[in-house]
Amino acid sequence: MLSWLRTVGWVVCVVYSTIPLFWLMIHPRAHRWRERRGSPFCVLVPAWILTWAAVGGLTAPWRHVALYSTAWSWVPAALLFVAGVFIYSRAGAHFSWAQLGGLPEVLPGHDEQRLVTTGIRARVRHPVYLGHLCALLGWTVGTGLVVCWALTGFAIVTGPVMVRLEDAELEKRFGERYAVYRERVPAVLPRLRL
Repeated sequence: MLSWLRTVGWVVCVVYSTIPLFWLMIHPRAHRWRERRGSPFCVLVPAWILTWAAVGGLTAPWRHVALYSTAWSWVPAALLFVAGVFIYSRAGAHFSWAQLGGLPEVLPGHDEQRLVTTGIRARVRHPVYLGHLCALLGWTVGTGLVVCWALTGFAIVTGPVMVRLEDAELEKRFGERYAVYRERVPAVLPRLRL
């Protein structure tokens, strides 16, 4: 059972760790994707799947190397999964599926442009990224695999780049309102209030 969970965890970590790469395929060239005829997802999704294959191929030789091996590691992992699901549900509360999927960025005619600063977004600007981090950490802690810890490290290092670029894009889109919001609300990790 643990072997099966570790394999699933490795695959999930490969996919989650490539989210910043997928994001970077879209956002810096969003205007070009909007100008394109046909759906850009016909190119973007296969390209993303190729990154999964590349990262999977690079990490496959180490997918069985574990820092630790205990069923108890799934207890904190379960807590991280629950936190991730909770955060995902809150993050989607004021957004359409099209917005969550990034359609307004790449498809013409999806011009929903509203700045949401209520709900979970009153505590963190990018709750979806926090949900991703919880899920990724859940699999990493649960499996104890060295490769999952490395992929999580990669996601943690590339995440701030993604946040900075997205913040710049949102400030361009919403102006001073976003700049004020950005100053007031942390990016991914909420402030602890005692």
